[in-house]
Amino acid sequence: MPEFLKKRMRWVLIFWMFIISAIAYLDRVNISIAGSAIQKEFGFSTVELGWVFSAFVIGYALFQAPGGRLADRYGPRWVLTIGVLWWGLFTTITALLPAGVAHALILMIIVRFVLGLGEAVVYPASNRLVAAWIPSQERGIANGLIFAGVGFGAGVTPPLITYLLMNYGWRWSFYACAIIGTVAGIIWHLLARDSPKRHPWTTPAELAYIEAGLPQAKAAMEGHQTLPWRKILASKDVMAVTASYFTYGYVAYIFFTWFFIYLSKVRGLDLKASALYAMLPFLAMATCSPLGGFIADRLTKRYGPRVGRCGIAVFGIGLSAVFIALATQVESARLASLVLAGGAGALYLSQSSFWAVTADIAGPSAGSVSGLMNTGGQIGGAVTSVLTAMIAEKFGWTASFLTAAGLCVFGSLLWLIVNPNARLVAEPVSATSDVRSPGAHR
Repeated sequence: MPEFLKKRMRWVLIFWMFIISAIAYLDRVNISIAGSAIQKEFGFSTVELGWVFSAFVIGYALFQAPGGRLADRYGPRWVLTIGVLWWGLFTTITALLPAGVAHALILMIIVRFVLGLGEAVVYPASNRLVAAWIPSQERGIANGLIFAGVGFGAGVTPPLITYLLMNYGWRWSFYACAIIGTVAGIIWHLLARDSPKRHPWTTPAELAYIEAGLPQAKAAMEGHQTLPWRKILASKDVMAVTASYFTYGYVAYIFFTWFFIYLSKVRGLDLKASALYAMLPFLAMATCSPLGGFIADRLTKRYGPRVGRCGIAVFGIGLSAVFIALATQVESARLASLVLAGGAGALYLSQSSFWAVTADIAGPSAGSVSGLMNTGGQIGGAVTSVLTAMIAEKFGWTASFLTAAGLCVFGSLLWLIVNPNARLVAEPVSATSDVRSPGAHR
């Protein structure tokens, strides 16, 4: 590895987490692009397809907290390696289901649910990596870059999957995603270590810089037990961030599951135009995620985390509500796509705040706490996968988007009660006792 990169191993790992993040969303958004072909082949109704979408999100949501706990105990290196290989396997199985198979809907729901279980480890494990490798003053941009992979992966999915679907069929689009993920997982395992001290390529200067910038002392990262769940659940800050992430997930998953279908079936764009315009929200996410992280770090350095973390979250989520509501009043399909893309971008200005605050609050239990938070986000995604279609069928798509805008307002206001300076700390295990101290929340 070049000497230049050896001096910045933390950014090498963050870049590869960007790649894994992109592949994760390639694996989950591919089914929304191939959704119409899958509906036709298996005879699913729109609501049944919604249940297929939702099955993934339910599995993903249920395993967030356990996945985070695994990352806290066994480290992000192995947990992510196994997770990525798991995605490749079940993405392949999705494509192997034959046309005309009995109980196709049930089988598809089971496979997507199990795929969701495997993908659940991604972001709790990445947050555990950030808690160990990234100084507090760089966590906004680090998380912003990781979640830029969401927008990048979801953005390249429409043209890539459309091309494969039109030329080779929807099944080969899934096989391609599985191959890409498997290669990325192997590289991650060779490249990553759980802490900078354990990495043979970390220089003494970088190690000293990282350790000086950790909110918790080095001993807290290496010698303390993970937090008990009762302590995590008792934190008003964790609960407020989790509730806000529910609203965030509800809105974000409209773009991941229904946006392509909305453009083609509701707004009347043809397949190629839908694929093109469906990229816009995800490109906005990819741009605004690191931008929001950069701004948050600068504001935090100058004004403190109350402004830099909480303030950017209130602004970004609130602005998203404005864009989404305005889009319902736009007649032009193309202009509506642009306005909705603005809503997606504004939403992702706040993305790094969620993950930076949970890493700061929880330290060595960042995987568990962010996993719990992400459970809230994915429950929001599961709800929108089904509820958006139900609201649209009964009241129209305008009502679906206005519901999302209203939830954005609520989610932004929740950040007003979050204390980003709170710390959840577990006491170390005594050398002469196996009794776990309840710790302190100061």
